[in-house]
Amino acid sequence: MMRLLLCLLISLVIALPVAASEIPEKSRTSLGLYLSASEAYALWQKDPVEVNLLDVRTPEEYIFVGHAPDARNIPKMFMSYEWDAEKKRPVLHPNTEFVGQVEKHYSKNDVLLIMCRSGERGAASVNALAEAGFTRAYNIVDGFEGIMIKDKKSLHFGRRHKNGWKNSGAPWGYPLDPELMYLETKP
Repeated sequence: MMRLLLCLLISLVIALPVAASEIPEKSRTSLGLYLSASEAYALWQKDPVEVNLLDVRTPEEYIFVGHAPDARNIPKMFMSYEWDAEKKRPVLHPNTEFVGQVEKHYSKNDVLLIMCRSGERGAASVNALAEAGFTRAYNIVDGFEGIMIKDKKSLHFGRRHKNGWKNSGAPWGYPLDPELMYLETKP
């Protein structure tokens, strides 16, 4: 009984709506449409035909870290396999065809739930789509993996275990569907 109450309490905390004041500046968008991963899952679950999941992470993240079911992968950035010593990570290059690739699959009035790793690339994606005339693109502010835990006393310090699609109880996995994956086409 106690375990059931604890699970219920955790699910209630996870499902709290995102307050605009809690959204980091880098995750804010020109459209001002925001959802937590839990809210996005609830919305998608109610109408998976009309509500679209768009995963803008790199193909490597989509394939090897996992993804939401039915999420289409159209990357906002590509990994270059070059190292950025200052940022201590691989260099990312923009997908210059991003908006055009989205337009091949969605209309400007479709509901798009945009997911990246933790909200920043999602915001940049929403802004690019808004500039092209999309009106219903929501940034999932905690992304797929969630926000990094910064408490040095935490067992999970430096990991993304705080929130995000993967940690919210929403379904995710590794099965790949070539119709949803980003597959570069060669001339």
